[in-house]
Amino acid sequence: MTFARTLCLVAAFATHSAMASPTPQQEVMAVTQAACEAFRVRDIPALERLLAPEFNLVSSNSEVQSRAQAIQEVRDGDPQYDRFENHSMTARVYGDAAIVQGITSLKGSSGGKPFALDVRFTDTLVRVKGSWTIVVSHVTRIP
Repeated sequence: MTFARTLCLVAAFATHSAMASPTPQQEVMAVTQAACEAFRVRDIPALERLLAPEFNLVSSNSEVQSRAQAIQEVRDGDPQYDRFENHSMTARVYGDAAIVQGITSLKGSSGGKPFALDVRFTDTLVRVKGSWTIVVSHVTRIP
């Protein structure tokens, strides 16, 4: 799914809602899903748009990864994702800040070894000049 396709999904939400604009909650959930898809298909320009310059990821093994490190992993092609999808999401929007929580299902390979796991995530987003970006993502592995 490209960033453009994600925007189409947001448009579908609007059509489904009797031609109303997507809610802020739908907007931020679409941004988190677009980031997943950008990681999956290695879309660096989309990641540069969706991840704030100060983005940090707190991984399931408690390591903190910067935006530059996350994007470098994508450039290096490891890990590779067959599935990178958010679901079971909730969103809270507070003006120009938002929190999205849910589950991310991942499947792929890293270092030549296959993996499949689910993580519970919390993403913090901010709206700058009308666009939502992810500033912090924290994940915890689901046993």
